[in-house]
Amino acid sequence: MTAPVGRRSLEARVSLVLKVGTYAAMALVGLGVALMLASGRSPLDVAPVLDPGSLAADLAALRPSGFLWLGILIVLATPPLRVATALSGYLRAGERQMAVVALLILAVIALGVVVGTSGS
Repeated sequence: MTAPVGRRSLEARVSLVLKVGTYAAMALVGLGVALMLASGRSPLDVAPVLDPGSLAADLAALRPSGFLWLGILIVLATPPLRVATALSGYLRAGERQMAVVALLILAVIALGVVVGTSGS
């Protein structure tokens, strides 16, 4: 039995989000490691602290830390973006129960972020 067209379309969008997020993160981390090696630093050195305010400047200056942190942030953002994509698809398809489940999952993720960052 094949999935309905709407379901296949949603699965394709979710798949695309996961692929793009994964490939972008891999490329950014790989570039960051390559820039570290080119500057004579070891990828095993202590990592710099994340400073969101200097991320754009680090990227513009081709600093390895900017690419590494952006790659890591994309890795962290990809799963919630996947759930948000599914939520959008469920809402469009009128699948209220699945939309509620996706919304609850996003709430749990948000709560985890709040609790995880409140101590720092």
